[in-house]
Amino acid sequence: MPHSVFLNPLKSEQAAVEELLAMADIDFALRSRIGQRAIELVERIREDSAPNVMELFLGEYGLSSDEGVALMCLAEALLRVPDGETMDALIEDKIAPSEWGQHLGKSHSSLINASTWALYLTGKVLKEDDSDNSVTGILYGAIKRLGEPVIRQAVTRAMKEMGRQFVLGETIEKAMERAEVKQREGYTYSYDMLGEAARTERDARRYLLAYSDAIGELGKQSESDYIAENPGISIKLSALHPRYETLKRERVLQELVPRVQSLAVLAKSAGIGFNIDAEEAGRLELSLAVIEQVLSDPSLAGWDGFGVVVQAYGRRAPEVLDWLYTLAKKLDRKIMVRLVKGAYWDTEIKLAQVEAHKEFPVYTRKAATDVSYICCAQKLLSMTDRIYPQFATHNAHTVAAILEMGTDKTSFEFQRLHGMGEALHDTVL
Repeated sequence: MPHSVFLNPLKSEQAAVEELLAMADIDFALRSRIGQRAIELVERIREDSAPNVMELFLGEYGLSSDEGVALMCLAEALLRVPDGETMDALIEDKIAPSEWGQHLGKSHSSLINASTWALYLTGKVLKEDDSDNSVTGILYGAIKRLGEPVIRQAVTRAMKEMGRQFVLGETIEKAMERAEVKQREGYTYSYDMLGEAARTERDARRYLLAYSDAIGELGKQSESDYIAENPGISIKLSALHPRYETLKRERVLQELVPRVQSLAVLAKSAGIGFNIDAEEAGRLELSLAVIEQVLSDPSLAGWDGFGVVVQAYGRRAPEVLDWLYTLAKKLDRKIMVRLVKGAYWDTEIKLAQVEAHKEFPVYTRKAATDVSYICCAQKLLSMTDRIYPQFATHNAHTVAAILEMGTDKTSFEFQRLHGMGEALHDTVL
């Protein structure tokens, strides 16, 4: 079985999209049904569901605005800052330059409007120049110095609440406990640990132990003979080896494969799903080599819980799906494939620029990624004899397309990130 999934570096993005469109068998009648179904989904959501705090927040502070970017930067970075002085500097850097006044009173939510006032006043305090030696300047400087500890605590608390929208729990036990509410409604969880990136062998062994412990805990909730109804776990290969890179291919295969095999065997015995998460495009072929060796383990025969994440924004996504299908047939396995849009766009663009590639390994426009996702979804729906598709999306049109294209609704599932797309998925469920 070849490990390489080649990308023609001379093919333009437009040519790649045209190939995708030629591959798709979506006629006018199907497109019309998809559009109408998407409209009905959105209308039902607006009628039946109240937006959560994060949806209200994103509605007012879009991620394309300076204020939205500033808040998301704070949410991502603030909780990892070790000291108060650095926190104050970070808060001032992100809050002070933004124009909060233009958002005053604009939201339908009194909570968001109150938060806007708080950010506006915080920005006014932090903007004042305390280098002025006048009485007014000295007074502003005092207010700023006295206010910074209060601001720090308030912003930190707000960021923790924002993080709670996306993080299920700080430990696997707390996450499972919090998940019980949605599980009673018919949801199943696939757990993903945050922050994995092994820099040392000690890190890798620590993550291996953490994954093993999590699988053991999840096995306690494995009650169904049908693997898709049980919880699952996603692992990152880069968390299990400190030199997970193409230049260290032989060492990686020798040292990493046994670790992943041990976790896969443990997941099989626990009766849970086990997904290999996607990473940067430069590691794709190495990932496939690891996946092939692990899946070839005879001890995994007869188990349908092994899964792979494929990113639709990758230019090689359709070829990866073909490769996985061929591998599953060769090994007489049935595997799960989680189709996502993609998670490392900024990194991929920057790496390609730094390395002076003629083409990017990912699509540069959202519309192209959406086309790729629909085409990959259509391909997966034709592979259900060997692949159980898991469509991860928060997009009503994408959901409508898959529901219209998929004839057997038991042969696939939808997935979403915790904290996102809840109203859409509740409606579909």
